[in-house]
Order: sequence, then C-alpha cells, then structure tokens
Amino acid sequence: MMPEPRWSLQDAKNSFSAVVDAALHGRPQTVTKRGKPAVVVLSVHEYERLHLRHDAGTPSFVDHLLSMPQGDAEFERRSVTPRDVDF
Repeated sequence: MMPEPRWSLQDAKNSFSAVVDAALHGRPQTVTKRGKPAVVVLSVHEYERLHLRHDAGTPSFVDHLLSMPQGDAEFERRSVTPRDVDF
C-alpha cells in the first residue's frame, strides 16, 4: 500500500477541492501541521466502513496478540511437515 499523499495545512486549504476529490477516489490524504501529520481526509464511505468494523467488535491486531496464551499456559500445537525446498 502506498503512503497517503501529504499536504501542508496551507496547501490543503489552497487546494481543498483536490484533497477532497482524491479522498473521494479512495486515496486518503494526510494534512500536516508544522511538518507533523495532523489529520487524514477520507471519504464518507471509507469512514463508515472503518466505523462499522469498529462497532461490529472486530478485534484489532493488538487484541489478537493480547489474547494469546501467556507465561506457562499450554496451547495446542499443530503437527506440520516441512515442505521440500530445492536450492
């Protein structure tokens, strides 16, 4: 995935139509303030997709990692045979 285009706040103000058009075409736009990322402009469709995912309780990657057994906890290991690789 390519990084989002970055706009300084002043450039984003001056070219707001271009920022919005790019976001509407599925390309989120990062706006910086004093050289640091401040906000991301994205389409309503993309926002709603992300918001619905969050509301549906889909666990984040961090939640997934934290749910793994910790310490001396035992968990089932799968028996897997390595594949042959020719060099």
